[in-house]
Amino acid sequence: MALTAKVLRVHVELSDIDRGVYESLDLRVAQHPSEQAERVVLRVLGYALLYQEGIAFGRGLSTVEDAAVHVTGFDGQIALWVDVGAPSAERLHKASKAAAEVAVITDRDDATLSREWKSKKVHQADQVTVWRLDSRWVKELASDVAPKWDWTILVQEGAVMVTRGDRTTSAEPVRTSVGAFQA
Repeated sequence: MALTAKVLRVHVELSDIDRGVYESLDLRVAQHPSEQAERVVLRVLGYALLYQEGIAFGRGLSTVEDAAVHVTGFDGQIALWVDVGAPSAERLHKASKAAAEVAVITDRDDATLSREWKSKKVHQADQVTVWRLDSRWVKELASDVAPKWDWTILVQEGAVMVTRGDRTTSAEPVRTSVGAFQA
């Protein structure tokens, strides 16, 4: 008997002062039975940090050709492709050829990313943005993953603050590109 995905209800009050984005988001996030909570957190953070009109979650782990998060333009073309973790260079190469913008939201260390991408072909690697988040921070946020959760996310001067109930934690993502890992 196949296990089914859990549907998580996530409410996010997003205040991205850096981009002038203020939204109240009610999300339904499908968590595949084999998906770790940290990956769910990265998907939600990717959705929020790159929020724009038309953003959506991909169909999930069982649909490998989908992005974790994406925006499809009015012309049917992929305007934004967001992956999480440490996607393969081949996957990023294909994504970069198919989408106008590609980003990776990750909690992996530099050595892991370098092993995955060093000396491998990625189309326009210098234009594929990598948002590196502290893995301890992501694990802390993942400890609160439940069927229903509420976050307030504030982005200001590059820092990301997440409030859950009466607890607020923050991190400063390191933004770089896949190209920086290829030398």
